[in-house]
Amino acid sequence: MQMSRIMSTCSKTNIFFSLLLLGLAWALPASSEEIPLDHIVAVVDDDVVMASELEKRVADIYARLENSETEIPAESVLIPQVLERLILERLQLNRAQRMGIRISDEEVTQAMERMAESREQTVAQMIEDARQSGIDLTSLRQQLRNEITINQVQERAVNRRIYISEQEVDNFLASEEGQQWSSPDVNLGHILLPLSSGASREDVAEVEQKVRGLYEQLQNGADFKSLAIAHSGAQDALQGGDLGWRKTTQLPSIFVNAVDKLSPGEVSMPIRSDAGYHLLKLYDRRGGGEQIVQQHKVRHILLKPNEIRSEDDTRTMLEGMRADILGGADFAELARKHSEDIGTALGGGDLGWSLPGQFVPEFEQIMGSIDTMAISEPFRTQFGWHILQVTERRRQDFSDEIQQRQAENIIRRRKFDEEQQIWLREIRDEAFVDIKL
Repeated sequence: MQMSRIMSTCSKTNIFFSLLLLGLAWALPASSEEIPLDHIVAVVDDDVVMASELEKRVADIYARLENSETEIPAESVLIPQVLERLILERLQLNRAQRMGIRISDEEVTQAMERMAESREQTVAQMIEDARQSGIDLTSLRQQLRNEITINQVQERAVNRRIYISEQEVDNFLASEEGQQWSSPDVNLGHILLPLSSGASREDVAEVEQKVRGLYEQLQNGADFKSLAIAHSGAQDALQGGDLGWRKTTQLPSIFVNAVDKLSPGEVSMPIRSDAGYHLLKLYDRRGGGEQIVQQHKVRHILLKPNEIRSEDDTRTMLEGMRADILGGADFAELARKHSEDIGTALGGGDLGWSLPGQFVPEFEQIMGSIDTMAISEPFRTQFGWHILQVTERRRQDFSDEIQQRQAENIIRRRKFDEEQQIWLREIRDEAFVDIKL
């Protein structure tokens, strides 16, 4: 497992259930009322798309569109589009096979659990929903396996095409959008004592005296929301002056400096603007500023199941290596001899210092739960079976690094969508496709 492969950059683990229902049509048995003679509608390299697949997929799309009250396109428009999607699916699944991508039963089960959780269902409830739609468990798992496979193919192929320069990251962070994205959030209360543009000196002095009196009451423990309801002339007065969570970049410029000086629970000195006098209370702040991160220095050994070595055999081999290490064998030496992560094997399995979100969830969970210098039990990720050891831990301020990495991820996601379409078109153009409609 190369570093770039274990990292979950453009991860796509949240697969919508509705798409699964749509994609499963071809796997279901034909109606007993009429069994038409099946035939090939497209040859895709060494594979084929059958008419039964196409017809069932089209039928499901029509059903979905009817339920959503969406205007239904003509068959002459829809059928070529659906066939093209089936062709692209075939091409990607075939490419995955050549790349050696295999999705284990355990990975499919984990994906089903995540999918059910996202739907606020149990796995059993989700399976029952599928059954009522005419989809059996075997078909559901197979389509999910295909979706995961296609996602992995795309991530490997497309991410290699994406280059992000330091200048691109700097330009994004310096842009209005970047500043908006990276600025902290503040939860504010607001009191306004209004003044008209033509207010006399006496009126100004009276309002100034009143706002100072309110400020003193607040300093002595008065309830901000009660005073806002009783005295504020702002539109939010009846809500206790609650402005809610706001980006600091969304605040009036005269508020920003005042808010920056406040700690949660504090009230600003009176602020004068063309609208009158303001008092602000900072309830809470999140994001921005210092970001202290727990880091782990970790190394691992990866073994991948294959045609010769089963899942159980792979796990057993790692259990043996773990026992050897606990008995005094050198972790790094075993990693150099046996690890199938070609990017780290020569370095004794060393993955260096981590950052949150750098690794896939299963890896991070184990990494964060074991004691320093302990050897984990073998565990499974999408890349194979691992054992790992955390050699050191530390807490570091990574404000700038995290901000840059998050900005890079935003840029990558945007580039990914564009490059994905280009890549799909390229593999389509390179393939032998004979449509027989």
